[in-house]
Amino acid sequence: MKRIPLVDLKAQYDSIKPDLDKAIRETIETTSFIMGDRVKKFEEEFAGFCGAKHGIATSSGTTALHLALIGCGIKPGDEVILPTHTFIASAEPVCHVGAIPIFVDSDPETYNIDPNLVESAITPRTRAIMPVHLYGQCAEMDAILEIANKHDLKVIEDSAQAHGARYKGRNAGTMGDFGCFSFFPGKNLGAYGDAGMVITNNPEQGETLRLLANHGRRVKYEHELIGYNFRMDALQAAILRVKLKHLNKWTESRRKLAHRYNELLKNLPVKTPVEVYKHVYHLYVIQSENRDALLASLKERKIFPGIHYPIPLHLQSCFKEFPKAQKGAFPVAEKLASRILSLPLYPEMKKQDQDRVAQAIRSFYGK
Repeated sequence: MKRIPLVDLKAQYDSIKPDLDKAIRETIETTSFIMGDRVKKFEEEFAGFCGAKHGIATSSGTTALHLALIGCGIKPGDEVILPTHTFIASAEPVCHVGAIPIFVDSDPETYNIDPNLVESAITPRTRAIMPVHLYGQCAEMDAILEIANKHDLKVIEDSAQAHGARYKGRNAGTMGDFGCFSFFPGKNLGAYGDAGMVITNNPEQGETLRLLANHGRRVKYEHELIGYNFRMDALQAAILRVKLKHLNKWTESRRKLAHRYNELLKNLPVKTPVEVYKHVYHLYVIQSENRDALLASLKERKIFPGIHYPIPLHLQSCFKEFPKAQKGAFPVAEKLASRILSLPLYPEMKKQDQDRVAQAIRSFYGK
């Protein structure tokens, strides 16, 4: 029986192999592997795709968030509000700059940070809000921006899963002070290794972040700031430039497959995604009261879903000393963690494979 993975990166590579191979070969032949023209062009092209004025290429989505926090002036002892239902990379950079992550529960429909709970989490030490556009759908940004403006807080959009997502006519990553993207291989726009980017419309802050990402320098051996080695490899930029040309097409394919899943899973005891704003379906996440048994059943049929994410951040042992790090503190996120399941979905997925996934779920429920 054919294996159906959560994501099939080989299928994507095969679909654009000649262009990718050419870009990789030309980069190797130039022997220019760090920064350079390819990185600069990708910065311009991806920022343009998002509708932002400036893009700063980074070594990962995590380092993009780290730079954005520095750009927002976040210092030791400051507090940053973010959702507990997200990948740990959202919170790690907060800790690395010496700040304190303040977790907030999820909206039960979209799974994003619940804007109705954000204001009550603000204290005199709060300096920023970091909404995460989870699974490919934007958080409720109008409410978040209103709260941020009221309390003079910075907003950093964690857009790692939301390339091309839109909110009321605005692009993910362009509504706050900074937008941060990941190009991890499995993302909607994925490199062949780690890579990321910060986007902003502020030229001064953009230039500062660009310096910080490259050892604090504009010219070799002349360092204006104490910076970091957060640079993107030229090979990754070359690969991403090829892939960016196909992103809109891939997004539409994801959306069609997601909407087809909705039809295939109708009248089953599972909760399918709620799309409020333009969702790019980095992940197609359902809920099931029998999640673990359903997962085991699908694996027996050579179908391999994922769980994003099985343990909320406030229950991770590394955060046990932080506020509200105890079971029951965030009931919606804790319930989600026990029920969610990410079904296989990628732009090249065949309808017959999707039919097989849906039929396996129907069979599990005796339908």
